[in-house]
This record gives sequence, structure tokens and C-alpha cells, in this order.
Amino acid sequence: MKKFLSGGYMFLIFALLYAPIVVLIIFSFNDGGTLSEFTGFSFVWYEELFHDEEALTSLKNSLVLAVLSSLMATVIATFAALGLHHMKNKAVKGAVKSLTNIPMMNPDIVTGVSMMLLFVAVATIIKANNFMGFGTMLVAHTTFNLPYVLLSVMPRFNQLDKSLSEAAQDLGCTPTRAFFTVELPEIVPGIISGLMLGFTMSLDDFVISHFVSSPTFQTLPLYVYNQTVHNVKFSMYALCALIVAIILVILLIVNFTGSVNTMRSRKKQRRGVA
Repeated sequence: MKKFLSGGYMFLIFALLYAPIVVLIIFSFNDGGTLSEFTGFSFVWYEELFHDEEALTSLKNSLVLAVLSSLMATVIATFAALGLHHMKNKAVKGAVKSLTNIPMMNPDIVTGVSMMLLFVAVATIIKANNFMGFGTMLVAHTTFNLPYVLLSVMPRFNQLDKSLSEAAQDLGCTPTRAFFTVELPEIVPGIISGLMLGFTMSLDDFVISHFVSSPTFQTLPLYVYNQTVHNVKFSMYALCALIVAIILVILLIVNFTGSVNTMRSRKKQRRGVA
């Protein structure tokens, strides 16, 4: 009975999580362009997607913005984590860590409105027209990505052996060279995790982008939202299905690569023992 209830509970969770995605993928192939019934299998909406210049431009804008903002946030957060790691005053260090958590606890609408007011104030001071656009969105996305990347990098610094950096400096390395030679390779997994998290957060963001965007620069979430005034195009279902498929392929590749590396390391250990 216990196994039956646990199995049913897990099935319910997965059904709630993936049923909407499955429905979206199925109806992205619906020839009739309706959600009421499936009239026939067709790739017509995928063809329409690749002929929709506005949608492709919005997708390109989202990808460019996500890549640049996640890279900038990763570089800034890595050096911020380095500074926190070497900070000796525990009270100040704890206060700074607490402050970095505040943006993650704030609702997105608060961050979006505050960003908008900041940019409006700057535009008023420098007397600039049409100030909102790619630049403001890049600053906003980099800003809200910082705490998440920092949260991914900091644990790697905490796991570092301080004696490694000290030994490198005793052997003639400068502190900068010791960081890039000894410490940086050890924290690369945390940096990559933070980079991927920042990319995902930026690609997915709507609320903050809504407040700091302009009609001349539109991301994919904004483009989809603007369609809700009318009926959402079925080509958007096709685009979402493609995104899900790409993410699934990436996850399979990552998991397969990790499994292969694990098997190789185990074989090497067995050979070493033998």
C-alpha cells in the first residue's frame, strides 16, 4: 500500500509538471490551428515560424542579451566572490553576503520598477531621449544575475585549500598569477554553473524586461506577451516545442558525458589498484 501511494504521488507530480508541455508539443503539430481538436499532423507552424522575421529577431535579441549579461555577471561575481573569500572581517563579510541575498528575495516587480526609475533619473540628468533599449536591459539583466552567479561561485571558494595558493606564492607566483594558476581551475565548475544559471534567468525574464525595454528592442518573452492581446500564433507553440527539444538534447549530452567520464575515472582507479 505504501509503495502504491508513493508511486501514485510521484505520477501525480510528474503529470502536473509535464502535461502542459506535452499538450503544447502535440498541438504544435496540429494542422487545424486550434486547441479544441487535433485535425491532422503537419509541420506548417514550424514553417511559419522560420518565416516570421519578428519572432526570429526577438529570439536573436533574447539570446544575445542572455549571453552578454550572463558573461558580464559571471566575471563580476567571480571577482566579488574572490574578494569575499579573502575578506578577514567576519562581521563585514556576513553583512555583504546578506546584502547580496536581498535582490533574490525581492519580487521581480520591485526590481523592475526600481530599475526603471533609476534609468529615468539618469536620462533626465543627462537629458537623453529614447534612453531605454538594449543598454538598459543589459545593465538590468546583469544586475539581477549577479546574486545567483555569486551563490554558485562562493561555495567553490569555501572548498579551496588555502595552502595551495600560499604554496604557489612561496614558489614565486604573484597573488594574481597564483589565482589564475591554482585557484581558478578549482572553481571552474561553480563558474560554469553560475554562467548557465544566469543565461537561463536572463532568457526567461519578463517582468524586469517589461519595465526597462523599448519598442525598438524586444525579447522573446515580450514578443509572446504582446500577442496575448490577440490570439497567440501557433508558430509560438512550435518555437516553445523546439526550445524544450533543445534543452532535452543538451541535458542528455551532459548526462551522457558525465557518465562516460565517471566510467573512465573508475577504470583508471581499478588499473591503479591492480
